[in-house]
Amino acid sequence: MPTKEYAFYPGCSSQSKASAANLQTSITAMCKTLDIKLTNIPDWNCCGASIAYAGGGELERVVMNARNFTLAAKHLPGQDIVATCAACWLNSRESKVKLDGHPQLLAQANEALKEAGLNYQGSAPVRHMVEVLIEDFGYAELKKPVVKSLAGIKFAGYVGCQTNRPFGIAGESFENPMYLDKLVESMGGEALTAYDQKVTCCGGALAFSEPDKSQQHIRDIVEAAYDHGADMLVTPCPLCQANVEVYQSEINRKQGTKFHLPIVYYSQLMAVAYGGSVKAAGLDGHIIAPTKLQEIATKK
Repeated sequence: MPTKEYAFYPGCSSQSKASAANLQTSITAMCKTLDIKLTNIPDWNCCGASIAYAGGGELERVVMNARNFTLAAKHLPGQDIVATCAACWLNSRESKVKLDGHPQLLAQANEALKEAGLNYQGSAPVRHMVEVLIEDFGYAELKKPVVKSLAGIKFAGYVGCQTNRPFGIAGESFENPMYLDKLVESMGGEALTAYDQKVTCCGGALAFSEPDKSQQHIRDIVEAAYDHGADMLVTPCPLCQANVEVYQSEINRKQGTKFHLPIVYYSQLMAVAYGGSVKAAGLDGHIIAPTKLQEIATKK
């Protein structure tokens, strides 16, 4: 299979040394195995996913994304735009839908882009990395490079709310998406398909403003995973990963629970199954160590 090339939108969160760095590390290892080439969009900027909370308007967000799209079309023509952050993907994709469907908004955006010598004239699709894996490769192809089965580990697939909006993978159910379960099974792990919190919001946007509400969401997500016998939670979303991992200790302190559930990325599962080391799979940067995955990664 020839190398597949994509215009990569890294997003701001991937530049942090926190949990999102684990995502990007494992994405790199996974892509090397699958012969995927991700080329950063030159001089990309923030997608503006958070400025609505700070009073930013629609036009500002759309212009920020239109600039990224235009740079991708200029420097990486013909390549689909791919994001690994759920918020970046959703915000960028929404902006593209609005630009392509509303002539007046497009005209306003291009008036702003003119200051930078740019003009948005349509662009390639904006896709999440999981869409690329499933739609451009398929589960059977993703299974072929597995050299270390994840057999013996039970995973609860936590999709979250952002990668479940009405733009996602063709044929998926919004009420009960199965793509994480199928990815887990492709890597040899046991998917807990009856897990009933897979599309619940983790309350990430409320973590600071209304922590009690956010932490109740997290408690429900983690408790349900334990009830179904999960060894760990797997997610595609950096905010979900960080929120659900970080606040378990706070919930334990406040509510007397004893949560200690590892929260990992789909790409970390794949990197390990493809023979990656603990470091290559980004398993050395967790607050709650995914020891069962680490053990498989260290096997000869």
